[in-house]
Amino acid sequence: MGGFFGTISKTSCATDLFYGTDYNSHLGTRRGGMATLHDGVFKRSIHNLENSYFRTRFEPELSKFEGNSGIGIISDTDPQPIFINSHLGKYALVTVAKVNNLVELEKELLDKGRHFSELNSGLINPTELVALLISEGNTFVEGIENVYNKIKGSCSMLLLTEEGIIAARDKNGRTPVIIGKKVGAYAVSSEPCSFPNLGYETEYNVGPGEIVKLTADTMVQLRAPNKKMQICSFLWVYYGYPVSEYEGINVDAARYASGMAMAKSDTIEADYVSGIPDSGIGMALGYAEGKGIPYRRAIVKYTPTWPRSFTPANQVVRDLVAKMKLIPNRQLLRNKRVVFCDDSIVRGTQLRDNVNILYGYGAKEVHMRIGCPPILHACPFIGFSASKSVLELIARRVIKELEGDDVQNLDKYATTGTPEYNNLVERIRKQLNITTLKFNTLENLIASIGLPKECVCTHCYDGSSYF
Repeated sequence: MGGFFGTISKTSCATDLFYGTDYNSHLGTRRGGMATLHDGVFKRSIHNLENSYFRTRFEPELSKFEGNSGIGIISDTDPQPIFINSHLGKYALVTVAKVNNLVELEKELLDKGRHFSELNSGLINPTELVALLISEGNTFVEGIENVYNKIKGSCSMLLLTEEGIIAARDKNGRTPVIIGKKVGAYAVSSEPCSFPNLGYETEYNVGPGEIVKLTADTMVQLRAPNKKMQICSFLWVYYGYPVSEYEGINVDAARYASGMAMAKSDTIEADYVSGIPDSGIGMALGYAEGKGIPYRRAIVKYTPTWPRSFTPANQVVRDLVAKMKLIPNRQLLRNKRVVFCDDSIVRGTQLRDNVNILYGYGAKEVHMRIGCPPILHACPFIGFSASKSVLELIARRVIKELEGDDVQNLDKYATTGTPEYNNLVERIRKQLNITTLKFNTLENLIASIGLPKECVCTHCYDGSSYF
């Protein structure tokens, strides 16, 4: 996914920029970058984060980032920020984007006589493509609207200009962009958890397609928000940090409400409930209260060297890291019937390994409760998993086993309580060697988030999004 942070102040911005960007580290895994503007000169650094952390990469060079305005990025895709000198002026750009029609847009721009630098992968930099689309406009607003009109997928962005920071949220609002304020400074971030310890108060949620410009003293709307919004539900299920709020809805409160709702309709008997760190914990606490059974830490995350932000891009290494950083508590597990709450089941490989370990440590029964419905569709908007094929999704593989074709009756498999849905869940349960398995219903998830269904993107569960 990725996350960005920008700030503009009456004083030096380097410290706020450094820590504010770092607070987005759980959103991305590949690249980190920062840029500042001082006396008309941009300073920039970009580092690979696949084998390190943002702080250790950038802290030694923090003194070079002079100036009162800057932007930073944790990127799951390309090296950023990039610098542009165009008829609109000089600016630095960061994006949180997924461009599904990258090849088509590349050809269109090449046919117009534009040119691209090329990454080592042989592909072009999506952020550079966005910059070229912006430069087709007569103003920054026209250029950003051109991006909205041309890109299939999603794109939120920050532009560091000589006149201030321009923040633009994806036209359907799939990713959040939030403004913070303190005396003498504004900040903008994908994650509002970056604000409190830096002294900012959340001031404003940028709307879908809205464009605002920030100076140290002002926030000016350059484009009004669109009327429709589809913010990603997976922010509350997995991606979002527990203390963050999007559209005024707290992440941990949504997870807690989700767990409580599941517990009240669950007839299973168990000795206690435990959360799979990190994103299953809030749900498990809600489940424990709703069910009236204790919460215990049967699995603990080893945080000194395996924080959540360290997630290698290679899937084999990702699976190994997922195993290494979670340590079961043998004494709590022995001869116990345990309900485990987790955020989602994507491929199923990590969960199957974890379940076998739990039995090996003496668990008598392992009951899994999942915070979202079965994932039936790959995400075309933010790419919450590295899946290259829908058949990497365990639910779609099971459907193919049942139907001979993974696209048959998807609407029935997405509907809780149908024979197809029940058969899907039972097949997944058997494959993962779980005593019992239940997924949260779409209705419970939406009620726990608290926004109207039409305002929340649930494409990965029911394919209901619009483009």
